[in-house]
Amino acid sequence: MDVPGGPRLTFRVLGPLQVQGTAGPLRVPPGRQEVILAALLLETNRIVSTSQLVDLIWEDNPPETARTQVQICVSRLRKLLVDADGEVTLTTRPPGYVLHTGAGNVDAALFTGLVRRARSLGEGGDREEAVRLLRSAVTLWQGDCLTGLDSGPLANAARQLNEERLAAVELRIRLELELGHHDRLVGELQRLTHEHPLREKLHGQLIQALYWSGRQAEALEAFRTARRYLAEELGLEPGRELRDLEAAILAGELPPPPAPAPPLVRGATASGPEAPDGDPAALDAASPAPIAESIRHETVPHQLPADIADFVADGQRLGTLEKALSGDGRGTVGLAAITGKPGTGKSTLAVHVAHALAETGFPDGQLYCDLRGTTAAPATPVEVLGRFLRALGIPGQLIPESLDERAEMYRTRLSTRRVLVVLDDAAGEGQVLPLLPGSRGCAVLVTSRARLTALPGAHRVELDVLDEDRALELLARIVGGDRVAGEAAAAEALVRTVGRLPLALRIVAARLAARPHWTLASMVQRLADERHRLDELAHGEMTMRASLSLTYEGLAPEDGGLLRLLSMAQAPTLPSWLAGALLDDHRPFPSDLMEPLVDVQMLDVAGVEPSGGFRYRFHEIIRVYAREQLAAQHPPDVRRAAFARMAGGWMHLAEEAHRKVYGGDFTVLHGTAPRWRPPSPYVDDALADPLAWLDAEQAALCGMVGHAAEEGLHDLSWDLATSLVTLFEVRGHYDLWESTHLTALAAVRKAGNLRGTAAIRASLGSLYMSRNQYDTARQSLNSALDVFQALDEPMGEALCRRDMALIARTNGDDAAALELYRRSLADFGRADDVVGRAIVLTQSAHIRMRQGEIDLARKQLDEALDIYEGIGYAGGRARTLRRVGQVLLEQGRNDLAVLTFTEVLELCRDSGDVIGEGHLLRDLGHAFAMMGRPDRARDFYDRAVSSREQVMDFSGGALARLDLARLLTDEPGRSRKLLVPAVEVFRERRMTRELAEAERLLGAC
Repeated sequence: MDVPGGPRLTFRVLGPLQVQGTAGPLRVPPGRQEVILAALLLETNRIVSTSQLVDLIWEDNPPETARTQVQICVSRLRKLLVDADGEVTLTTRPPGYVLHTGAGNVDAALFTGLVRRARSLGEGGDREEAVRLLRSAVTLWQGDCLTGLDSGPLANAARQLNEERLAAVELRIRLELELGHHDRLVGELQRLTHEHPLREKLHGQLIQALYWSGRQAEALEAFRTARRYLAEELGLEPGRELRDLEAAILAGELPPPPAPAPPLVRGATASGPEAPDGDPAALDAASPAPIAESIRHETVPHQLPADIADFVADGQRLGTLEKALSGDGRGTVGLAAITGKPGTGKSTLAVHVAHALAETGFPDGQLYCDLRGTTAAPATPVEVLGRFLRALGIPGQLIPESLDERAEMYRTRLSTRRVLVVLDDAAGEGQVLPLLPGSRGCAVLVTSRARLTALPGAHRVELDVLDEDRALELLARIVGGDRVAGEAAAAEALVRTVGRLPLALRIVAARLAARPHWTLASMVQRLADERHRLDELAHGEMTMRASLSLTYEGLAPEDGGLLRLLSMAQAPTLPSWLAGALLDDHRPFPSDLMEPLVDVQMLDVAGVEPSGGFRYRFHEIIRVYAREQLAAQHPPDVRRAAFARMAGGWMHLAEEAHRKVYGGDFTVLHGTAPRWRPPSPYVDDALADPLAWLDAEQAALCGMVGHAAEEGLHDLSWDLATSLVTLFEVRGHYDLWESTHLTALAAVRKAGNLRGTAAIRASLGSLYMSRNQYDTARQSLNSALDVFQALDEPMGEALCRRDMALIARTNGDDAAALELYRRSLADFGRADDVVGRAIVLTQSAHIRMRQGEIDLARKQLDEALDIYEGIGYAGGRARTLRRVGQVLLEQGRNDLAVLTFTEVLELCRDSGDVIGEGHLLRDLGHAFAMMGRPDRARDFYDRAVSSREQVMDFSGGALARLDLARLLTDEPGRSRKLLVPAVEVFRERRMTRELAEAERLLGAC
């Protein structure tokens, strides 16, 4: 049994066993359940046999009921984890169990991955980055592994991890010695040799550090101490390495220490700023922790759908696919294509293989996309690359528009990683080729109904129906081995009757499992009768339709009606509230309406919602069948009413998400389309993190904009499109912003909806501004403003004038900008929109600062802060606080400016705003430079470079490189290393002012 989950739980074994959920620590009952969970976590994503669990709990004296007790414990753990909404599936997999979760959710797996990556970087010469990662890895430990757990065999596994921890420390110290950091390491090594007196490697490192620090006598005394420890404890002399080290010191032949490495430009350093004048203790906090930064920025996607428990497959075929994707010695990206007709299990096989390889073969992540190749709207390579780049940690604002540029960024991002890419349901080679990485460390697994013969170097597996043995195995797993054995002849006839198609067999078997009183022979007869009725169809289609039709006709009327109506939904997965909306049923747990369809395999469970309800999905064949039945059995008015409720449900949720982000219905226009309200507890739980919900439902929401337009709901189409700007703007989804708005614009124009047309044009004006297309933005905003003035729509006028003021301000026309801001404030006042007012006050304060009106700027900012804090709009507060920090710098109140910037930096980190983080690191660098503390300014500029370049924001990185080079005029070699790549970026991006300064500084090097 699989229990899907959402990304909520983290597990700690590097210390006492701990489970952290959204509501705080999760208590695991002590004793057997703790031991089982610990064993599963140490073997995350690998099978732990029941026998092994028995041995861990009872060692040599298990009771007769041991296996039953293990099953009970696993069942209770499974319920505990499901109730906690964790990104975890606890699966029964013969001969035992598997706990599936992302490597980033288990500290031991995260530790192992960081050490592996650091080792690779060190071998490649990038010692600075390797040291940072090793420090990050060791900070994950909170004591000895699984402290306090009572299991002798488990303690052996824990000791192995403890040893790996020490090995990571020794590796990090070796790398730091090679970087010339010997003088910093003496104290740490003295402590380590005292704690671990029998580890010769640590003693040798201490001796080297002391000698290279000019402390030869102490180095020789350290050797004598090590020899004494080894003799007293083990009766042994030091090993050859230590003896050679002593001899080299005595002979004066130990090589000189490496030269100290220059301060790291591409990553953060570990030192914090000295306290400037003011409150030293408070200002110490202004130094962000580089370890936290490195872990946070190392984005590891885990996008695979859940595996299934009753999977059956040809072991040889599995082995062939796994070798093609992960085999050693290949010179190019691993590429495999699974092809075959509908219902043969292509997607199921691909997901199963991907899970089998995920953690061991591809530790840097797994990307997955349903390419929708068999639908009317296949995913475009541009769309898929945008999704993948975001999953790899690139902010949307930095993702280029063109296919070629996105593909280049994607290949660059994957060039040093081992990532598995799964492309499901491809239409053809043209959809796949732009999505292939360039690195041989990556692999791609594609499924398609087409043969994909033009994919270069692909290993192809063509699926047909199951052979009879595997078909019978699948049947037995679903209905039970006893029933199959008891009616062996009927079972063989049944699998032949469904043509041994996996999907058809699952559907029929699910119905038998739900009706234990039915014989297999009776199902064979029912299928034969149904096939006779459909004998005009082709054999494969007839087999599938016979299975579907038989199950469909056995549904209760209300379940059949829901199946038909659900087929109207075009979302990749279906939330449970959709059932209530389609049937206009307001029960508090709408998932109850879906479950009868899951029981008969007409729907699959795809995951768990934050509310605790499940998410569902159709197999495309079943969806098409249900759409046919919908057209035949529901009149148009019934279909239209159900669709309007479904669309109204999405609109209500999007509207509520906007309210929760902004603290109310601010800075947005709404239409008059009716809403349908999902159950209040569902809404509260789903929108606890409104931006996360918008992110998760992005595909469904954007699809509904177009679907509503197609169905004639033009007022809802534009309303939903503009409401989604809450997501588009923050996450940088500029392509989705444009595509949804152009779709809605066509619908409102066709309907003659002037207000909707103006709203869309105004929103497009904001988009064009974000893309620096100011002339196009001005035209769109002027067009919208004319309509809003004719309609006397103050909110629309306010939004247009606010954005037009920003264009004027960007172009340096401060007088025109201030006049537009003045009129926008009056419009927002008429609309009673306080957030709109706060935004205008913050934006216009920047002009007041430029004009030297510092006190007026601060007054405006204080009013804006009062508004944001009163309604709870965190994003607005962060932007305004940053301006406050800049005002404080202008006033010479540098210590307060540092504290303010630091607070905003934490807000950016909490919200995942890596672009804002880069801005704030530069702000802190500027602040310390103005305070005459160039060493601390360099530290923050270093971090700004790292923050920007890690997300491939090379323009922002080049600006921070220029900042750093200004402080290094007395170090020409280091300045040159900083400026050469910056000049290339400035020249490519046509940043003429910055290019001129960078070239001037470069010429002086």
